[in-house]
Amino acid sequence: MTSRAVVLVIVLVLLGTVPAGIAGAGGSPTASDPAAGSAGALESTAVSTATAESSAATKTDAEAAAMAEADDILHRTIELRHLPDRPDVYEAEFTFDIPEPMSSLTVDLEDEAEVQSTDGFEATDEGTYRWTGDGEAPSIRVRLPADRTGTGARVDSSRSGYSFVDTGEWGVVPVPGVSVSYRREADVSIGIEETVTVDGPGATGGDIAVFGPVTEYERTENGETIRLVVPEAADLHEDPDDILEALGDASDRLSIAPSDEEVFVAAVPSDADWGSRGLQYGAADAWVRADAPLSEASNVWLHEYVHVHQRFANGEVGSDAEWLVEGGAEYHAASLAYEQGLISFSEFRDHVERGERSPYADGVLAEPETWGHERTDYTKGALVYGELDRQLREATDGDRRLEDIVRTLNAQDERVTAADVLAALEAAGGNELRASAERYAHTTSTPEMWSYYEHQATFGQSRTATTSGLGDEPVTVDGREWERWDRAALSGPATEIGAGDVLAVPARERVTVPVALENVDDRAGTADATLQVDGDVVATERRVLEAGERATATLVWTPAKPGIYDVRVGGDRLTVYVRSTPSLTVTDLRVEPAGVDPGETVTATASVATADSLPAAGRLAFRTASGTEHGEPIALAPGETGSVAAELTFDDAGDYEISAGERTATVSVGGIKSTVESMPGFGVAAAAVALGLAVAISTVGRRRH
Repeated sequence: MTSRAVVLVIVLVLLGTVPAGIAGAGGSPTASDPAAGSAGALESTAVSTATAESSAATKTDAEAAAMAEADDILHRTIELRHLPDRPDVYEAEFTFDIPEPMSSLTVDLEDEAEVQSTDGFEATDEGTYRWTGDGEAPSIRVRLPADRTGTGARVDSSRSGYSFVDTGEWGVVPVPGVSVSYRREADVSIGIEETVTVDGPGATGGDIAVFGPVTEYERTENGETIRLVVPEAADLHEDPDDILEALGDASDRLSIAPSDEEVFVAAVPSDADWGSRGLQYGAADAWVRADAPLSEASNVWLHEYVHVHQRFANGEVGSDAEWLVEGGAEYHAASLAYEQGLISFSEFRDHVERGERSPYADGVLAEPETWGHERTDYTKGALVYGELDRQLREATDGDRRLEDIVRTLNAQDERVTAADVLAALEAAGGNELRASAERYAHTTSTPEMWSYYEHQATFGQSRTATTSGLGDEPVTVDGREWERWDRAALSGPATEIGAGDVLAVPARERVTVPVALENVDDRAGTADATLQVDGDVVATERRVLEAGERATATLVWTPAKPGIYDVRVGGDRLTVYVRSTPSLTVTDLRVEPAGVDPGETVTATASVATADSLPAAGRLAFRTASGTEHGEPIALAPGETGSVAAELTFDDAGDYEISAGERTATVSVGGIKSTVESMPGFGVAAAAVALGLAVAISTVGRRRH
């Protein structure tokens, strides 16, 4: 086997929450879903600051501390400070915990950020700062404008007002982001962990921060914790328990996406000049005016909650499919309010029926330029969304719903377009449903609102009862059976979080998860196999099963970056540690045989152990002057040891040094006598390994009203 040469690879990743567009009373999604990539390819990623590769908010203190010290993790802390005497600005201090394999770090700040101080950074260009190499926790403190107004192509020009504001007594501001580029050693993947805190009174969900004294209320439903934060300055119209009950009930009823670990909702004081009644921003944060009522069809609490679960809208959405975002949120908010008994059917009907009337009905949903300033996507969009949902339920006897279509779109990596929507509708409900979607979304044709009796007959149908969960077959990594550990048998921080089994996998390796499906009903129906990672659906498969039938599906996930991920299949849960080679320590290196002739094969065997208190995984590199070979992937529980081997071939006579981790060994090829020795440090391969990978990371939040 011939060794491969080490090459310089440049990887680009975007990470930051630079404000994008905000739309009228609802908002437009503007961020992109993470784009998986591998070393050697240009990679573009946009994720929320609170969920940079893996959300630190869901981890225990011990686990977060262990990850912050891991050599395959760049940990970033953002500390926000309220400045009551300067309500026009607020402060953010970015602190970076530098992992060992990283040799350089450059930070690009938001255009409006004014640097107040730096520690371990030097300016290289306007808004760009480079780590000097001094210390492992450099920091930059900046000031940013607190008062923000909606900007972007979809803003209703008839509206004005704040999207974020600070009065001095209290403030609601966006969590800022930065663009980061760094160099790392070859064969090392670097993950991003982030912690966001408020220095002083206040609260944050990671994308929105509230300044000033607050009272927090919580409710956990369906595995999702909803945090309601009420500033002392706010006069809440509804009882906090009633708001949480409505949102918790929506978590049970709404199936467009799996539950989040945490949803953050701030009830903002109503006396500010807000541009809308609510805004959803980032991954799972939102604010709602404190005077918003629950008992109305245009329920802003439920509207913003629906936006949290429209994961497809966190990526790029084609203009011809854009109407689904606000139309879906407005329809589901009214429908959920009716199902919860907050409004009557006549109130629900009157609200949705608005889409029949001019000027809303005159617009073409797939052509936003025809909407004018009348918010056609909210009105006609809600009516068309509901009518397609009704037709799909009728065509499938209640087995399929439009929520299933949205869930399919949520799992899509690519930009969502009208073609994707039409194809998903046709696959679920047939040609007639597709034709209806084309007529109502791509022309001025408008459906009529259905009656109470039609609603009861269609929406009252129950789904076929099916179950899903982890199958009995093993999880595989790169086609190899992979060990799952019982959490109780582990030591360290891994025992303190979540539920279910634990496993560790190397970054950029293909992970295949078995899913067991069963139809437990007395009629045929559709079962959905869904693989959820940190609240996002990464893979899904649909199976039609006869009554009592069982089936097995396999779903695939290729994690790009190290981190700790919550993986769910139906009601089952796995905690997956995605690690890179720095999580492994090489304690010994042996080569057999000691001497060979040119062209013959030697076997290099490395003894490995975990480098920290967390589970470890990686594909160990064996380096020579002529190139690199990798052993098979390996995973170790905390404190466990193992071995990795690779076969190497040398074509010419001479003494060759082999390195793995910080151990080296020498083999003689074509000589009379060979010697093998093992010692710490880097040898001939060090020069090759010194080649870094340039990586750029930025986070872009999304806002939707």
